[in-house]
This record gives sequence, C-alpha cells and structure tokens, in this order.
Amino acid sequence: MKNGKIIIFSAPSGSGKSTLIGHLLKRFPQLEFSISATSRAPRGSEVNGKEYYFLTNEEFKNKVAAGEFVEWEEVYAGTCYGTLRSELKRIWDKGHVIVFDVDVKGGVNLKKIFGDDALSIFIMPPSVEELRRRLEKRGTDTPETIAKRVAKAEEEITYAPLFDKIVVNDSLETAIADATRITESFIAACLKPLYSISARSTRFTADT
Repeated sequence: MKNGKIIIFSAPSGSGKSTLIGHLLKRFPQLEFSISATSRAPRGSEVNGKEYYFLTNEEFKNKVAAGEFVEWEEVYAGTCYGTLRSELKRIWDKGHVIVFDVDVKGGVNLKKIFGDDALSIFIMPPSVEELRRRLEKRGTDTPETIAKRVAKAEEEITYAPLFDKIVVNDSLETAIADATRITESFIAACLKPLYSISARSTRFTADT
C-alpha cells in the first residue's frame, strides 16, 4: 500500500477537537475523516461505520493478531481504539488526505510511522480547570468519569511538545483560524510536487 498524506488531531477529551475537525472537513474537500475501530459499545445514536467501526473485544483482538491495525491503544481499561489498514487504503485510493482523530499516544505513534507524510496537531485546552467546566457542561458523563478524564488530560498535555503544531482552543474562532491556516499550508505543500512534475512534463513535451 503506497502511503499518501495524513493529518493527525489529538487532544484531551473536551478540548473542542471534534468541532475543529468538522469545520476543516467542510472547508477542504481534499480531506476525508478516518473512522477508527473500537471495542466499546455504541453510545446514543452512534452508527457502525460512521462514528466508529464497533467491534467486540474478541474481534478487536483477532484483528490485532492478524496485523490489520496500523496502530492501536487500550485507552481505558478494557476499551481499545485503533486504525485499520483497510481504512487508510479506502481513503488513499480516492487521492484524499486522511484526517485522524485519535488519542494522544495514538497520535504520537502515527507520526512516528508516517514521518514527513504526516502533520500532527495537538489541540490544547486553555487550562485543566476550563476543561473540567466544559466536560461538566456537556452533561454526558458522571462525576466519576469526569474526574477520570481530567486526570488523564493532565497526563496527555505532557505529550503536546511531541506534536508538529499546538493549537490552543481558548477562543473557538481563533482556534478555527489557526487550524485552517496550518492545514492549508500542509495541503499546499502536498500539492507542490505534483505541480513541479506537471511543469517539467510540459517543458519536456515542448522541447521535443
């Protein structure tokens, strides 16, 4: 499988990552979202093949053993997330740039795997306390779960320097502008080699 380009987004839960990704997918038709696989059960109105590929623990382990994942991580005890190789092929076959929404360790692993073909972006909350307020305002988690997410966020923030870019989501408008500018520059850099090849081919044809 020939590698294409990818953009990796990672952040603590409640940092506004999904909102930013949604804006970028609408703004840039070259981008396509990579659907992760998970061993957890669907929540609410989640649909298999849309938000996630939902697998049983046994199915997930079997795919790990068969080498079907590019990367995977047990994010919470008994709950695994990962990126299927088949998902990359599906998107690259269209000539699109893949957008990943993965946990922080998954983001670091993907950057190591794909190197210069990848742009990694860490979405930073303005503070841990603000993150706690956002999680409480969402109203989807119990106090115990929020405490667990906040504790995990404190650890995840220490990984931020390992990413290519950091976008602080203090003001959503500013964060969207920053993420758009960074993404636009990466896409433009991806297209430059194609333009160069096209230009050389044109000159060669003219000379002959």
